[in-house]
Amino acid sequence: MTTSSSEQDKLVRVLARGDVLALAFGAMIGWGWIVLTGTAIQSAGSLGAILAFIVGGFAIVLVGLTYAELASAMPKVGGEHVYTYRALGHGASFLCTWAIILGYLSVVAFEAVALPTVVEYIAPNYAVGHLWTIAGWEVKATWVAVGVGGSLAMMAINYFGVTTAALLQKVVTGLILVVGVMFITGALFEGNTANMTPLFTPDDTGVAAGIMAVLVMVPFLFVGFDVIPQAAEEINLPYKAIGKVLMLSVLLAVAWYSLIILATSLMLDSAALENASLTVPEAMGVLFNADWASNLMVLAGIAGIITSWNAFYIGGSRAIYALATAGMMPRAFAKLHPRYKTPTNAIFLMGFLSCIAPFFGRPALVWIVDAGGLGIVIAYLFVAVSFIVLRVREPDMPRPFRVPFGMPCGVAAVLMSLVMAFLYLPGSPAALTGAEWIIFAGWSVLGLALYVYSLRTYGRAYSDRHMLSDL
Repeated sequence: MTTSSSEQDKLVRVLARGDVLALAFGAMIGWGWIVLTGTAIQSAGSLGAILAFIVGGFAIVLVGLTYAELASAMPKVGGEHVYTYRALGHGASFLCTWAIILGYLSVVAFEAVALPTVVEYIAPNYAVGHLWTIAGWEVKATWVAVGVGGSLAMMAINYFGVTTAALLQKVVTGLILVVGVMFITGALFEGNTANMTPLFTPDDTGVAAGIMAVLVMVPFLFVGFDVIPQAAEEINLPYKAIGKVLMLSVLLAVAWYSLIILATSLMLDSAALENASLTVPEAMGVLFNADWASNLMVLAGIAGIITSWNAFYIGGSRAIYALATAGMMPRAFAKLHPRYKTPTNAIFLMGFLSCIAPFFGRPALVWIVDAGGLGIVIAYLFVAVSFIVLRVREPDMPRPFRVPFGMPCGVAAVLMSLVMAFLYLPGSPAALTGAEWIIFAGWSVLGLALYVYSLRTYGRAYSDRHMLSDL
C-alpha cells in the first residue's frame, strides 16, 4: 500500500534514530508533568498515582505495539490513516484520522495557553490589558500576545523543514533530560519517604475513583508516540527499527512520569502539595534549597512545551496532508513547499488554530483538551482493530517488526482502548462535561461536512488510486 503521488514522492527521508526518539519522547513529556504531577498525587496518593501511570502506560504499550507493527509494515505518511484504510476502508480511515487530528489540535491549543501561563511564574503580574472574560477567567492582551508569538515561532520552524524542527527537538529534549535526572537522583538521595503519605487517597467512592481520575489523564499525556507513524515517509531508518524506536519512546515516557511523581512525593508533603502552584518546580527548589533550582525546572517545563508543540505541529500537519492527498479533505492542504518539502498549507492551518487558542483563555482550553483525549482514544481503538483485521485477512503481509503473541496483544489493545474510552462517558468519575461534548460534537459535524464535500468533489475512486496502488 502507498499514499504516494507526484507531490508526496518529494517527501525526503532525513530523520535519524535520535531525531525520531526525541520527536516521540519529547511529544509525550510536554508540559503536563510540570502542572499535573501535584494533581495526580492529590487525587490518588503517591503510590496510587504511580500505579495509575503504570497501568495506563501498560495500556499505551499494548496500543503502541500494534502501531509499531503497522508502522514498520506500512511506513507511509499519515500513519493511522493508512492502516485503517487498508483494514477497514474509506469511511473508517477518515473517522480515525479526523479523531486523532482533534487530539493533536487539543495539544497544540494546550501549549499555546501553557506558554503564557508559565511566563507568569517567572514574571508575575505581566498580564495586562483586559480583553474579555470567559468562564470567569480574564483574558489579558499581553498574555494572549505571548501565546500567539509562540504559535507563530513554532509555525515558522516547521515551515522551514522537518530537519530544522528535528534539531530543535533534540536540543530541547536533552535539556529536559538533564534537569530531570538532576531532580530524580537528588530526590532519591535527599527525599523523605514520610512525605509520600498517604500512599493512596480514598474518598467517598474509595481508592479506585482516585486512581481512575488519574487514569483519564493518561491518553492526553502519552499521546505523541503516534507522531512517528505520521512522519514515517521522512524517517531514514530500516523499517524494523521504526517499530523498536516507537516502543522505546513509550517505555521511556512511562518511566519518566512514574519517576517524576516519585521524586515530587519524596520532596513535598501533602500540605506543601496543596499550597504549591507548580509542584515540580517547587519540589526542585526544596531539594536544592534555592530559587535558581525552581527556575531551572520552570525552564525545563518551557522546554517541554516546545518539544510537545513542535511534535504535534509535525504530526497534525502530516495527518491533514495525508487526508488531503487522499481526497478526503480539500486538495489545497496537500501542497508541499518546493524547497523545504513541508506541507505548508497544513502547517498554516495548525498555526492559525494555535494562534486563536489563547484568545479563549485557560478554562475553555481545558474543555478542548478533554474532548481531544476522547478523539485520541477513538483513534487508538481503530488502529488496534485494524491490527487484528490485517492479522486475520493478510497473515503473510511483510511485517519487519512483528509483535509476539500478536492476536492476544491486539485483543488486549482493543479492550484497553475501550476501557479508556468508557472513562470519558457519562457515569464515569472523569466523564466529559456538557461543554466538552458540544466541542466533540461540533468537530464531528465539521468532519462529516468536509468528508461529504470531498467525496462529491473527488470521488472514492480518487482515494483508491492513491491508497491502494501498490496492493
